[in-house]
Amino acid sequence: MGRSAAFFDLDKTVIAKSSALAFGRPFYRDGLITRRDVVKSAYAQLMFRLGGTDEQTMARTRDYLAALCKGWQVEQVRQIVAETLHELINPYVYAEAAVLIAEHQAAGRDVVLVSASGEEMVRPIGELLGVTDVIATRMTVRDGRYSGEVEFYAAGPSKVEAVNELAAARDYDLADSYAYSDSYSDRPLLECVGHPSVVNPDRQLRKLASENAWPVLEFRHPIPLGRRLRERPAVPVAAAALGVGVGVAIGIAWYGRHRRTRAAATTA
Repeated sequence: MGRSAAFFDLDKTVIAKSSALAFGRPFYRDGLITRRDVVKSAYAQLMFRLGGTDEQTMARTRDYLAALCKGWQVEQVRQIVAETLHELINPYVYAEAAVLIAEHQAAGRDVVLVSASGEEMVRPIGELLGVTDVIATRMTVRDGRYSGEVEFYAAGPSKVEAVNELAAARDYDLADSYAYSDSYSDRPLLECVGHPSVVNPDRQLRKLASENAWPVLEFRHPIPLGRRLRERPAVPVAAAALGVGVGVAIGIAWYGRHRRTRAAATTA
């Protein structure tokens, strides 16, 4: 038996938005992209989410992003991300995801962010969450600029290849490991571990989860890091895994309070 790990998709799983699109405004402000690029990027992201398991869709998305970034200075991108991270990402981290990550770390598991977004974005987001290990898209760099070629595209089956390589290097027991994602495109990632869970799943993934009796988590509370530290929001992840059970629990609590109120009124 090896060690176990927990692999988290990023967009709509850990944060309540697309990490790549989140930086669109500062990229536009600093002249890296045009208004037309913003629209095309949003469309490419939408197409990937709707049909990301199709190889042609993934290839088109990969090639478009590579062409878009060609000529950008890597250091400029890193600086923009560092300057805007707390404004654009921090307020959108799901409290439930932060709690779940902390629980895995407390149990001695390595936590790994696995995202199709660029490593220059994903790694700082990981540091914000206290996560040092990331699997993300890497662009080829020449003379400090993106060349327009993709060194590694972290999407679909490629995610699993990277997970398997990391597991072999660190002696992870994938049968005892965990994975979380919101998208059907991450089916290979979810199927490669012994404990898959789906988070705010799309329709296809919800159906797949039902067929395989995978836990369905509903994350609904994006809270800035500062508030999480001050208020220590103990969002019950185990309860979230019950899906409909959350609503039942709330109903029971409301009904109990309602009965106590009526009893007190009758006694008075």
